Amino acid sequence: MVTTHNLGFPRIGRHRELKFALESYWQDGSSLTDLIALGSHLRQQNWQHQAALDFIPVGDFSFYDNVLDMTFLLGNLPERVKEFQGHELDNYFRLARGRSKQAHHNDIGCCSGVKAGEMTKWFDTNYHYIVPEFTRQTTFELNPTRILNFIQEAKLSHQNIKPVIIGPVTYLALGKAKDDINKLDLLTKLLPVYGELLELFINHGIEWVQIDEPILVTELNSEWQHAFNMAYHHLKFSKINILIATYFGQLKDNLHLATNLPVAGLHIDVSDNKDEIIPVINLLAPHKILSLGLISGRNIWRSDLNSILDWLEPIAKELKERLWIAPSCSLLHVPVDLASEDKMDEEIRSWLSFAIQKIEEIRLLGSAINQGRATVQDQLDINKAAIESRQSSDRVNNRQVQERVKAIHSNMGQRKSSHSVRVIKQNTILNLPIFPTTTIGSFPQTNEIRSIRKKYKLGDISFTDYSLAMKSEIERCVREQERIGLDVLVHGEPERNDMVEYFGEQLNGYVFSQAGWVQSYGSRCVKPPIIYGDISREKVMTVEWAVYAQSLTDKPMKGMLTGPVTMLNWSFVRDDQPRSTTCRQLSLALRDEVIDLERAGIKVIQIDEAALREGLPLRKALWQDYLSWAIECFRITANGVEDETQIHTHMCYSEFNDIMEAVARMDADVITIETSRSDMELLDAFDHFNYPNQIGPGVYDIHTPNTPNSVEITQLMKKAAQRIPLHNLWINPDCGLKTRKWDEVIPALENMMKAAYELRQNMN
Repeated sequence: MVTTHNLGFPRIGRHRELKFALESYWQDGSSLTDLIALGSHLRQQNWQHQAALDFIPVGDFSFYDNVLDMTFLLGNLPERVKEFQGHELDNYFRLARGRSKQAHHNDIGCCSGVKAGEMTKWFDTNYHYIVPEFTRQTTFELNPTRILNFIQEAKLSHQNIKPVIIGPVTYLALGKAKDDINKLDLLTKLLPVYGELLELFINHGIEWVQIDEPILVTELNSEWQHAFNMAYHHLKFSKINILIATYFGQLKDNLHLATNLPVAGLHIDVSDNKDEIIPVINLLAPHKILSLGLISGRNIWRSDLNSILDWLEPIAKELKERLWIAPSCSLLHVPVDLASEDKMDEEIRSWLSFAIQKIEEIRLLGSAINQGRATVQDQLDINKAAIESRQSSDRVNNRQVQERVKAIHSNMGQRKSSHSVRVIKQNTILNLPIFPTTTIGSFPQTNEIRSIRKKYKLGDISFTDYSLAMKSEIERCVREQERIGLDVLVHGEPERNDMVEYFGEQLNGYVFSQAGWVQSYGSRCVKPPIIYGDISREKVMTVEWAVYAQSLTDKPMKGMLTGPVTMLNWSFVRDDQPRSTTCRQLSLALRDEVIDLERAGIKVIQIDEAALREGLPLRKALWQDYLSWAIECFRITANGVEDETQIHTHMCYSEFNDIMEAVARMDADVITIETSRSDMELLDAFDHFNYPNQIGPGVYDIHTPNTPNSVEITQLMKKAAQRIPLHNLWINPDCGLKTRKWDEVIPALENMMKAAYELRQNMN
């Protein structure tokens, strides 16, 4: 009998209940008791959604981030938060976001600010985790109360539960050494804590534990491979059954390592590639479980169940009870329930599968294997019809778009002159001071703005009224920036719901969900658009707003676009053609918009590529191919303009040190990047690489409510000036300001300008 299970479930709730509960608590609108009760309610819901499976995961729920949960479970707290005496959740939020609850003048404890933990992307996804910190003084001390409470809670209604934790080697690999310590030197301190945890699981009646080690799908040197052997030979003395879970790729050169670890089972991701199944079966000891990740946990397309069964049935016949089946990875990366999409085009909707539907797909596959296909034939026939509908639909392919992609030539990616020539022309027109200041694009999106957008979308107000309201907000943003003294302005983007969705709604080939929310970090959720067909632009998308904003000021106004690679990586992408082809279609559509902005008199155009690094393959051997077409697509988008037009791009919360040469090949006139939360560590790349163009290292961490002071900003910029010529430096926040409040943004930007004035006086 095949065993069905799941690796993890979305924790935000079908209607983003967790988001709203967190934000209410942080703003002092509800109690800690309310928040904890909501968490319990969501866990019960999630377990019920998975009740048809043989094993359900416990420990996948988090109030902010599962890696941060592991940091607290292991007692690996930075010194700056160790002395806090309040409730652990408040300390948890302090490390996550710099502060727990909203500060008032007489508040102490949970409301006092600290430096938030560094945040970066979880492998090649758009999920952000809080980076563990290690020093020579790092110690570990088990703090199991949270996960043990979850186990007891789950056992009240479900018998077969499987705790989920991050493995010791992956945990160390994800963290950052804050001094010259070798992270692997900490493994001997860490393993006894894991061993203690496993014994506690046994005492609570647990038979299986899922230990996530996704780092096994990356290139590991001999030292890290040895760490795996050391770790699991230490943990093998526990009587609990360990299932090591790998995902996001193939094992490749780690295949022998993974299959020979002394554990009870191994999970591999076969949703995109089945090549390793037979090699793994051949290498896996006959007493070990093999779990196959059959259903993509990262995309939203309905799986071809009949096709899967064709190759799965012989494997099931061979492995018998040794075969487990599951989604490829945690379903954290997909929306909760397709049933909420009652307004979506019915044909396209039939092609999709969200988390609850993916659980059902696993159940159907298990039933087909265990009881025979005939027992679920009706469901298999429905699945087959949906698969065939998508394959034959004439809505997917557009010959004109395909021909335009074929006609792409190398000159489309080239500026007329080098940056050294362009910058002289741009300086003549823009006349900017040394250390020019700007923001990344968005300004706070108030409840009033969201309400007006919603009313317009529902047809409750006319376009005229909507336009007047948006223009009023744009004017407010412009006037505030002028008052503060910023040099290059933005219009604030009040008309935009999301930096990807806004553009996708105006492009052919996209469809949109009503409630397809996915967690990005903490309470921040995104609703990725769905690319189902060939992409084209029918009309201008941003020109009217940019032109209006420019009419309000004599200062340069940036036109704001999301770049093709980010549009690709932050969408659910069609899986019936190469991603590079889809990206080239996006680049052509956005190129048209860039040229139209220039023709309308916009002299500064920012093309955000926040997700460039996120799309990198996990194995460096595959980087060059990806970077080749990704940078080509950016250049196609950006380089149809004259020398006098200044092109900016923005990248946030990713490690760029190892791809700076590729970033330079983008040839943007100005790049703005995140550096404040990582204390300018990104600038270490410039010790060995002479970046040729201008750069704005972000000095204001917008993902925390804490306000940076001018001294902090000045110090950060002085660090940058040690590596980058003064005339190439800009001053800007890390990211857009839409998630912050005006009373947070204004003092932060005023401090940023104060720092700029001081730097101009003392360093010019």
